[in-house]
Amino acid sequence: MPELRKDPITGRWVIIASERAKRPKSFNITRPPKQTGPCPFCHGNEGMTPPEIFAIREKDSAPNTAGWNMRVVPNKYPALRIEGGLDRRGEGMFDRMNGIGAHEVIIETPDHDKSLADLDESQVASVIKAYRDRTMDLQKDARFKYVLIFRNHGATAGASLDHPHSQIIATPVVPKRVQEELRGAKQYHEYKERCVFCDMISEEAEGNKRVVLENDEFIVIAPFASRFPFETWLLPRNHSSDFATISDESIAKCASALKDVLYRTKHVLDDPPYNFIIHTAPANEHHEEEYHWHFEIMPRLTHVAGFEWGSGFYINPTPPEEAAEYLKNNSQ
Repeated sequence: MPELRKDPITGRWVIIASERAKRPKSFNITRPPKQTGPCPFCHGNEGMTPPEIFAIREKDSAPNTAGWNMRVVPNKYPALRIEGGLDRRGEGMFDRMNGIGAHEVIIETPDHDKSLADLDESQVASVIKAYRDRTMDLQKDARFKYVLIFRNHGATAGASLDHPHSQIIATPVVPKRVQEELRGAKQYHEYKERCVFCDMISEEAEGNKRVVLENDEFIVIAPFASRFPFETWLLPRNHSSDFATISDESIAKCASALKDVLYRTKHVLDDPPYNFIIHTAPANEHHEEEYHWHFEIMPRLTHVAGFEWGSGFYINPTPPEEAAEYLKNNSQ
């Protein structure tokens, strides 16, 4: 029988459609043709991108030339532009402001045909460190209220280029999805004087039905009210609201867990398109007690259609307990 589950953080309801239950090989993944032509993110094509902001390079290699292991560059076609002021204004009942922000691309490796799941842990750690360091730098700009890190893997998930990369967008407002989590976390903390994420980690670790993997600093779970089949969350075990405060030592542990879950997702689901995001507390706001930063990893195996758009419900055909079992035991 189908089951309704309530997300303990946002209060959002999800339909777990167990009668439609789908195993990993039951999903039809559409794979568009491989892109042709020169790739602007490949070695030797550095002149096709804007000048780099940051890079990990071989000794004595010059900026914006070959010899790099990872680069961060401004997006050539930014969603928001860094120059100018916000100029907040009204038009009757409507509000508007200039599209001020920052939009950067992390080119994760010079190897066009490798995914983040294929890199070794030290390379994944370098990517996470770039996430942290760029977040810290962007948070210094008073115009920016939030820094969102995300990765689109595969054309269906929104990737415009095959070459492995992720993105950072700094925005002048806090995104609605983050606001929903902040409100839910605050209400839970006011009622119970505990962090809802910490309670969720404790509950999942004790029950172990939805734990995919864990180490001494991080845990990966299939959330109780998963919106999507094989959705997973990666969370630090110790309470921390701000991703930008992660230490180099913890980055190594985070990289190990992230690579592991992406590798399992790739091999169990035959390299599906996916999105991941990092949700963290907004810059210069005080959410230290109630919020808890985390990765959300969402394979794109189903389509959001009219019912979902009209109702705000999600329909998930794979119970998270089954998803966790597959990911835990079938990674080869």
